[in-house]
Formats: sequence, C-alpha cells, structure tokens
Amino acid sequence: MDLREKVAQIPFAPGVYLYKDAGGRVIYVGKAKILRNRVRSYFSEDKLADVKTGTLISEARDIDYILVDNEKEALALENNLIKQYKPRFNILLRDDKTYPYIKLTHERYPRVYVTRRLKKDGSTYFGPYFPANLAHRLVHFIHRHFLVPSCKVDLTRFHPKPCLQYHIHRCLGPCVEGLTTDQAYASAVHDVKLFLEGRHNDLAREMRRRMQAASDEMRFEEAASLRDLLTTVEEIEQRQIMAAAKGDDIDIFACYAEPPLVAVNLFHLRNGQIVDRREFFWEDQEGFDLPQFFSSLLSQLYLDQQYIPSEIHVPVDFEDREALEELLSEKRNRRVEIRTPQRGQKKALMDLVETNARHSFDGRFRVLKPSSKAIREALQDALNLADAPSRIECFDISHIQGTDKVASMVVWEDGKMKKSDYRKFIIKTVIGNDDFASMREVVTRRYSRLQEEKLPLPGLVLIDGGLGQLHAAADALEAIGISDQALASIAKRDEIIYVYGQEDEPVILDRFSPILHLIQSIRDEAHRFAVTFHRSRRNARQLTSELDEIPGVGRKTVVRLLKEFGSSQLVRAASEEQLTGIVGRAAARRVRAHYGQSVT
Repeated sequence: MDLREKVAQIPFAPGVYLYKDAGGRVIYVGKAKILRNRVRSYFSEDKLADVKTGTLISEARDIDYILVDNEKEALALENNLIKQYKPRFNILLRDDKTYPYIKLTHERYPRVYVTRRLKKDGSTYFGPYFPANLAHRLVHFIHRHFLVPSCKVDLTRFHPKPCLQYHIHRCLGPCVEGLTTDQAYASAVHDVKLFLEGRHNDLAREMRRRMQAASDEMRFEEAASLRDLLTTVEEIEQRQIMAAAKGDDIDIFACYAEPPLVAVNLFHLRNGQIVDRREFFWEDQEGFDLPQFFSSLLSQLYLDQQYIPSEIHVPVDFEDREALEELLSEKRNRRVEIRTPQRGQKKALMDLVETNARHSFDGRFRVLKPSSKAIREALQDALNLADAPSRIECFDISHIQGTDKVASMVVWEDGKMKKSDYRKFIIKTVIGNDDFASMREVVTRRYSRLQEEKLPLPGLVLIDGGLGQLHAAADALEAIGISDQALASIAKRDEIIYVYGQEDEPVILDRFSPILHLIQSIRDEAHRFAVTFHRSRRNARQLTSELDEIPGVGRKTVVRLLKEFGSSQLVRAASEEQLTGIVGRAAARRVRAHYGQSVT
C-alpha cells in the first residue's frame, strides 16, 4: 500500500502523524485538528513544489498516526514525540541554553547549588533566574548570611577538621562533630527556604522573634547578627515590591532569516525590565515557514519548562495559537497570552529584538569578530560561571610512556592568546605514567607561587582532559586553600566540557558554537606547546647521550657543542679545527679520539 492509499484511511479526527523513511526511522512529526485533511494536503501540487515538503514526501515510505481527544492534547503529544525522535525534518531547538535554578538538596544536611537541570531526586528547585549570574549571587548571599554551603564534602560522616569555607564564615561546619547542631542547621535551612520562596515577611517575622529571644538571653552577638540580616532581608523585600509595580513578565521573540540560515533572539522582561537575552540558530531551514516555525519553537520551549511568563510576543500569528495559549495557561494556572504587537511601545520592543536577531545572524553566520566583553559574557553563560572570565589559564601534560614528562600552561586574556605569560613545567615528583599526579603537581606549583607573590587568580582554569584530570586539579587547589576557583576541563574525544561542581551536568555545545571553538583553540594551543616542549627535551636527551659518554668532556662543553652544531651527528662530522674554534684544542682532540678518527 502506497502513502496516498494510507492517507485515505486516516480518520477525520485530531491527532499526531509520523512520517517514516525506508529504514523505519521517524523523519517528521506533525499535529492536526483534522488528521486526514492535514496529511492529504502534503500531496497537493503547491506543497510538493516546496523544497522541504517535496524532499520529505520523496523520502517517506510509511505514515503512522495517533488519535487524541482535542487539539491541546495533540500539541503536547507532538512536543513529546519531537523530543523523543528528533526527526530531521522538524524544527529542533539547537545550541539552547537552559535556565539556571537554585537547588536545595534533600539530605541530612541540605546544601544549595546552581543548576540548569531539574531532576526528580527529592530536592527542591527555585527559579528560573535572569540573568544567569543572579542565581550565583543569591547562592553567594546564602553562604555569607545563612551559612548553608555548596560543598562536595561527604556529609554522611564526620571529618577531623573543617574546610576553608568554615574558617571564612561561609558554612556552619556540619562536616565536623561539635561545630553545629542538627537544630541550628535545620533552622538555617528553614530560613534559606523561606528566602528562596520569596516569603520575606515570614522570614523577617521569624528573625525578629529569634533576635528578641537572643537579646533576652544576653546572646548579644547573635542578636546583632540577626539584626543585620533582618535589615538586608527587609531591603530586598522593598526592592521587589517596587519592581513588581513596574510591569508584567513578558518574553519577546524576533527572528532574522536567510534560509536555510535562521537566527532568533528572545528577550526576557521581568517586572518591566529587560533582564536576559537568549540566542537560537538553525542551519537547515529549507522552505522556511515563519508561522509554522514559531508554533513549533514555542511548543518545544515552554511545554517542558517550569516557569511560563504571562505574555509571549511573537512577530507572526500562527494556526494553533489559541490551543497553545490554553495549554500554557493550564500549566501555569494563570492566563497566558501569545500576542503579535502591531503598534506602540510593545511593537518598538519587538523591533529592538529583531535588530538584535539580525546582529546575532551576522555574528554567527558572517563570522564577525565579537568584542572581548561579548566573548567573556558568552563564556560565563555557556559554562554557568559566577563571573565572566577575562583570563583563562589552560594546562596540558605531555610524555611518552611516562618518560620526559612535561606540562604546559597557555594564557588567553581579553580575547587573544598572551604568549608572554606562557609557562613550561618539568614534572619533578611523579614516577611513571600518572597524568593525574602530574596535573596535581603542576597546578600546585603554579598557584602556590601566585599565592606567595600575592598575584590575582585567573577567571577560569581550563584542563586538557576528562573528569580524572579535573578532579586532580581541584584536589591540588583545595590542598593549598583555594576553594572558589572556577575550574573546567574539556575531553578530547567527545569535546564534552566538565565544570567543577557541575560534573553531573556536562556542557555539550553545538559543533558550530563559537564558544566551543574558542575553548578548543585554547586547549589545542596548550597541547601544541606541551608537545613541542616534550619533543625538545626528548631530543636533547637522545642527542646528548653519546656526547656525555666522551671521557674528559664535561656537561658545559657538550651543551656548547650542541648549541653550535645542533646535533651529535654534526659534531661527529666536524673537523678538529672546527671543534677547536668552539671548545679548545684539548677537548677537540678528545672528541675526535672518541669517534675513532685520526688526529692531524
């Protein structure tokens, strides 16, 4: 039975249809209020003349369908199937950054982390936060005022001594017996939860009660600390009340396309202010259809998202807009509107986003050189860092079977490589083939020296390697008392980036991503520098071995000969007169005698 015959058997009902190729792979997923009418339209002359539709039908060998009760269910099911099968003819989100959340863990001593991945692990998640560094600032505030940490210490057992975070008053120290009590820690976690839930009035009332109790019991230092924290919480509450009066939460989309290339910008307005911007790119949009494009984009972006704004502005209306509005409203438990502004301030904002989409298109597809600030901010966002790094120091280890072990450090600063700050290391303490121990040694030597000379640490330390090398570097930093250094590694084979503290959420960037290209270029430069240094040491060892065996010829003489002639082979071929001019007649005679040549 061919496709046209199968189409004739599809019912007149809402549902989802799936085109499959000769191998049974799903190549396109679509939805429709009336399935037969929609699928039959693919075989009209106008549709077949379209590049994308014509190619789809020429490759399709089978079609399946799933019936649902209404158009809303079809939208939801289509979204799930697209994410499950990733059909190549569908519009798929690419190089998408996820929103940052704050995770409050569910364990005996809960901790807080910034994360971009929601899991069903019993933890409580708060967010999303715009801009991304807001989540980091809030977690830092929690460390400083509530003393609930983000550490990786095993808290299922007690340890002999606390880490640096306890000594700098960023943690209550639950890892060491006697430093805090279960009741005190639980109280701090309760305060953190109230703070993250935005229940600042409840938190302030609780603090006033505890402050009065501490004062009555003459614990004046504790009362003063609670007073200062209460003041800070009340200031935050006032700022939020003022911001809430300014406007609603709106997401604004705009697009610039030169098919098959497409760039989309999304601006987040929160409380009437632009707080974040996102970029999306596609390289495969033949037969680009703007209404269909935004219908698919919004479904994929919001149906699986925890937070949905009250308004979404798009540049074009689309067929299933009302069904998607209804579905999103149910998910949000409040009214969600999808609008296409035609005039006024909202249209002006849409035009602003479109201008930025055009710039994004140029920056991605016309290979314009971005500013140093833009690169730093993109790095910060891609790697989920607390700050935008202006300096990156990258390390690599080089050896052959554990011999001639060396390491390199290269530096990227303000948008370019800074060769004057490159460093070479000879591994001194490691025996055999142990890259992890070698990395620990090099990182310890580098940053111990920076500490001694009171020099600033880099914005990011990048390690050439996987999780083993990353943790070796982290152990070295922790051993010398550095606990807040941004640290990441990039594994060669799969080009996966691991950020320390977020190892269970590896960063996998699109292969076209300029940030991935930047990190790869820094990593490759560190590798080149390490290999070059290793090769020079290995060659020097091999070349000097036979010269070192000449009786009566010392190390300095050997170095002088190699510096002048370049290799032991050329030394062997040199005449006595040539050797005499470099090291004197006595040494020249010994060299000639060693090689068994006559002395004239």
